[in-house]
Amino acid sequence: MIGLYFEDHRIGEVQALGAHEFTREAILAFARRFDPQPFHVDEAAGAASLFGALCASGWHTASVAMRLLVDFMAAQRAAAVARGEAVPPIGVGAGVRDLRWAAPVRPGDAISYSMRIETLRETRRPQWGRVGFAVTGIDQNERQVISYFSEGLFARREA
Repeated sequence: MIGLYFEDHRIGEVQALGAHEFTREAILAFARRFDPQPFHVDEAAGAASLFGALCASGWHTASVAMRLLVDFMAAQRAAAVARGEAVPPIGVGAGVRDLRWAAPVRPGDAISYSMRIETLRETRRPQWGRVGFAVTGIDQNERQVISYFSEGLFARREA
């Protein structure tokens, strides 16, 4: 399982982050506030677009991934505290690259998100390590709808 410390991670390890159903109402609300392109905020415009129907903003799908990742890490920390273990300081994200929105997300789609550890690197700060992971979102038809690579700093057990 993905852990709280740099040393807890193994390349190739996969962790399910959870699933999220995109409702029409949530798609419209997010798009109206953050990405008001016509095919995200109007069903007729969505139908007339290359998408052929209303679809979620890619930023919406990415934001859900982030929420599930943060919730997963918070649950990991809470479980460690419940076991009486010390928890490390919270690290920070170090960047995202190769963001791809491979297929539109439509109302009613349920996207399952997961992350796979890809890289483990030392940093100039001995108390931190850099963990690189691929995040993917797969819809109920086994179609990948989002993917990206991200890196984060994780505290070391031995600094």
